[in-house]
Amino acid sequence: MAGLKTWCLPLLLVAGTASATEVAVSSPDGKLTFTLSDDKDQTEYWLDYQGQRIILPSPLGLEFKQQGQFGDGFKITDSQRTSVQESWQQPWGERKTIEDKHNELNVVLADKKRGHFNIRIRMFDDGLGFRYEFPKQKGFDKVEVIDEDTEFRMPDSHNATAWWIPARHHNRYEYVYNTTPLHKAEKLHTPFTFKLSSGVHMSIHEAALIDWAAMTLEPEHDGEFKAELTPWSDGVLVKTQVPFKSSWRTVQVSPDAKGLLNSDLILNLNEPNKLGDVSWIKPGKYVGIWWGMHLNENTWGSGPKHGATTSETKRYMDFAAENGFDGVLVEGWNEGWDGDWYSNGDVFSFTQPYPDFDLAGVTEYGLKKGVRLIGHHETSGGVTNYKNQMGDAFDLYKKHGVTMVKTGYVADDGDIKRVDENGLVRHEWHDGQFMVGEYLRSVTEAAKRHISINTHEPVKDTGLRRTYPNWISREGARGQEFNAWGSPPNPPEHTAILPFTRMLSGPMDFTPGIFDMSFNGLDGMNRPRTTLAKQLALYVVIYSPIQMAADLPRNYKKHPDAFQFIKDVPTDWEQSKAIAGEVGDYVVFARQQRDADDWYLGALTDEKARNVTVALDFLAPGKTYEAQIYRDGKDADWLTNPYDYVIEKKKVTATDKLDLHLATSGGTAIRFKAL
Repeated sequence: MAGLKTWCLPLLLVAGTASATEVAVSSPDGKLTFTLSDDKDQTEYWLDYQGQRIILPSPLGLEFKQQGQFGDGFKITDSQRTSVQESWQQPWGERKTIEDKHNELNVVLADKKRGHFNIRIRMFDDGLGFRYEFPKQKGFDKVEVIDEDTEFRMPDSHNATAWWIPARHHNRYEYVYNTTPLHKAEKLHTPFTFKLSSGVHMSIHEAALIDWAAMTLEPEHDGEFKAELTPWSDGVLVKTQVPFKSSWRTVQVSPDAKGLLNSDLILNLNEPNKLGDVSWIKPGKYVGIWWGMHLNENTWGSGPKHGATTSETKRYMDFAAENGFDGVLVEGWNEGWDGDWYSNGDVFSFTQPYPDFDLAGVTEYGLKKGVRLIGHHETSGGVTNYKNQMGDAFDLYKKHGVTMVKTGYVADDGDIKRVDENGLVRHEWHDGQFMVGEYLRSVTEAAKRHISINTHEPVKDTGLRRTYPNWISREGARGQEFNAWGSPPNPPEHTAILPFTRMLSGPMDFTPGIFDMSFNGLDGMNRPRTTLAKQLALYVVIYSPIQMAADLPRNYKKHPDAFQFIKDVPTDWEQSKAIAGEVGDYVVFARQQRDADDWYLGALTDEKARNVTVALDFLAPGKTYEAQIYRDGKDADWLTNPYDYVIEKKKVTATDKLDLHLATSGGTAIRFKAL
């Protein structure tokens, strides 16, 4: 795409005494300013937004096992500025064209005895990213990072509200979100979203996490959070060699909640596509042998209730073909699922099916119907076992025309098992540097066979789908399955929080579309705590280029009129716009189908019923649309009457407004069909 880059000569802005230097860089619109200072013998920064200090002076730096601390006592010796204004296109995504407009400042900090390093800052209108860069220099070869001194110190933390999940033992991210005053947040994972008393919304995360450890945040004092990297099993945080770059530390900023949802900052901080031609990557919708296992109707392992059989797969393929779905996910097809598979990832074979599953037969059957098998590799944390079989496993899938694989890493509390060079078992974390590399290994090995990866129990998303577009989706939060057996199940506000937190990092395979809310009775603890209409709205609100119709086929046959929306809604978009919302309360999204005129809208709320008025000015001016509306009925209530919904049609234009009534934990889904 066309772009413009302008370069400026090195520039230092000197403030205070001759021994102290400050350099500053602002966003293109001038509203956001990042200042870096070497005053007080400490490298620190602060952030101002429209004249308001939104991050107080906060330390920066890294500490190495052999080379010591880099940051305190270092002086700014040089800086260079760059401005970029360009656009690029996603092969798939929530919008086709991404605008990248930022100002960059690259600062050199040096100490005569210890060496030098760079801090690179990129300022966008909606936030910023900064990272550490270490060039080749004397005394550096292989290094071990033992601490990161980056902090984020917030003002007025007693009057700010935060939404967060805990980073207990560096475990994976499947927690119910907490809503607390900012100063009461505990050790947490990112994205970390909060609202200052002024109304400014912010989210801290990271981008381009490659060959580095994931960042969690550790509270130190009221409103002060220190970066804490997830360690290796021996306690070292990062093992690397110069030159190296850390992942970007990101801060997204918006005057309101919906502004966070319209940001492309994370993607823009990642490198362009490295895979070349990616026309083989296909977004779409799928069904699968999955929900029945969570309901205990089937088992993952072999036996009389085995779900992943040839006959059951063909039945799902028939259903997919009849309803226009692209694929069928099959979990539990390969040997290793019997017994305590959750705790024994070393027993899985990724090439040997159970006797009652004919891999060649089902793939051939599906391809005749235009339906592909979606593969599945569950590791249960036995990553060395998986690594040793990965090539053969992907080759087998390629041979049979499988182009997408869901991977799983079900393991808790540091129970990712690797075998080191001495044959000893080491226990690592999901988001440590070792696993960051293993997740990426699966993606790059799959890409060699033109296979896309949907990672469950993943490392958090940091925008690498731009660089590796076959990393098509991932989990990384509490999904639908927690409604079947979670203690507790996902609360009504869960999907009104996800867009403003987890979804800021990238697509999520949430697996929406449950139509039977009463498999444990409407008064049962475990069941989806939504109306049926809200399940439809999830297809627009919770973005993924692959969406699952997660329920059992028989339950869709009970509501064929509502099922029509799932059949119609696309998964690849020309553009997306957050229309309205407040974190944890409600959200409204509108998305235009890629290379088409139709628009779709999804609106959902928490446990409170509410009325929302939506202006349709996102529609093309001068065009008339048929609004096909799927909404909660007047008596709908997630607890007592989740199946009360109304389907209606009306003609609308861009000058119209719609009044939406959302029931308790309810929703509205609309297709705007261009006439």
